[in-house]
Amino acid sequence: MTKFVKISTEIEVETVLIEFRVTNYRSIKEEQTLSLMASRSKELLDSHTFEAKGFKNRLLRSAAVYGPNASGKTNLLLALVSMKDIVKKSASETQRGDTLAVEPFKLDSSSCKEPTQFEVVFMVQGVRYQYGFSATETSVVSEWLFAFPEGRPQCWFDRELGENERYKWKLGASLKGEKQLWQKSTRDNALFLSTAVQLNSQQLQPVFDWFNDTLRLVGVGGVSPGFSASFCEEHGSEKVADFLQEADLGIHNVHVKQEPFDPESLPEDMPDSVKRDIVKTMKGGKVYEIKTVRKSSTGDLVEFDLGQESTGTQKVFELAGPFLESLQNGHVLCIDELHNSLHPELVKFLVGSFNDNTTNPRNAQLIFTTHETSMLNQKILRRDQIWFCEKDKNQATTVYALTDFHPRKGVENLELAYLSGRYGALPYPSATRSRRRKAYLSGRYGALPCIPASH
Repeated sequence: MTKFVKISTEIEVETVLIEFRVTNYRSIKEEQTLSLMASRSKELLDSHTFEAKGFKNRLLRSAAVYGPNASGKTNLLLALVSMKDIVKKSASETQRGDTLAVEPFKLDSSSCKEPTQFEVVFMVQGVRYQYGFSATETSVVSEWLFAFPEGRPQCWFDRELGENERYKWKLGASLKGEKQLWQKSTRDNALFLSTAVQLNSQQLQPVFDWFNDTLRLVGVGGVSPGFSASFCEEHGSEKVADFLQEADLGIHNVHVKQEPFDPESLPEDMPDSVKRDIVKTMKGGKVYEIKTVRKSSTGDLVEFDLGQESTGTQKVFELAGPFLESLQNGHVLCIDELHNSLHPELVKFLVGSFNDNTTNPRNAQLIFTTHETSMLNQKILRRDQIWFCEKDKNQATTVYALTDFHPRKGVENLELAYLSGRYGALPYPSATRSRRRKAYLSGRYGALPCIPASH
């Protein structure tokens, strides 16, 4: 994996994610944390971890989240989506009276009335920031930003809605600019951060840009080939073609061009109401025509429509653009259900492109959810890169790390231990399945990991 990213030896880490916390969002009731701080373990240290300028702990290049269906894995990523959308849109697109994109935990009468809370810790240009807010559908309840230049904490702003429905404000001396104007201009359903940036706060611009530019989320609700097609147009198709060749898909090249939208191209069996909506949306627009190029047995180049390729090949193409852009620019990329339609070796290839100094010289970070258990291998992932989601007896999502179980370095078979139920986060859909699991755990079928009782 050395062809599709130009190697640079003089690259500084500019933007990284350290930690994300969320409370009272969809299936998440109590505060849950996903951390990308590396443990002190030396395993795969040079390839899977990196040093961020201005931060003492090493950070992880990737994190995998496992768990059964409906355990809340997707909601963990959707929480990041909601936080990003509110930051981007609350001042520029949201009008007075508009609702915010939050959804509290509904299976508890008290949680329904409480705000949803998000917080991220990240770094930009060697400065660590801790930013968060809590909000209901109608208003922001609290919002805060702390900066740590040279490791020293500074409160840049803090707002909290009081009992009299008035905000208590603290605007720190370290925050420069038209602070009073920004405060007066901030609506109840808008963020101070977004409002200040819209009113030309240069100091807060890097914080806003981290959400707008660095944090990238794909696959939540599906992946479109359009991004990869636009990447080909902007950067040329060579990088995408090299990416597909490295994935061993037998593709020689990719041809992309834009064509005017033709309503006649819609399937004949598509409902008329759906057709009308698509035609209305696409009127005067353009669509991408994507062709893959393969070599015949005689060496001739033969074109195929992307739709003629296998589902797995189509998905790798769809992911090529987001992966290449993130690796090229040092983004934080989040992908839901990465394994869908992909062979396990392709999943390893995609994750491996982040856990590699040559293909990831800008220290981009990947967070993905998956059911692909072959990745639970200490030669592929560090133990601190593996996380789990499951629901408790109250149907609330809990997020926890593999390191909580202290698996033995280089010895324990993580895949077998997970499938045997040692780490939880497994589905048990029926009583029959439960009996089979008990029989397996009793050793009746063999193939059990040798785990000392003390572990």
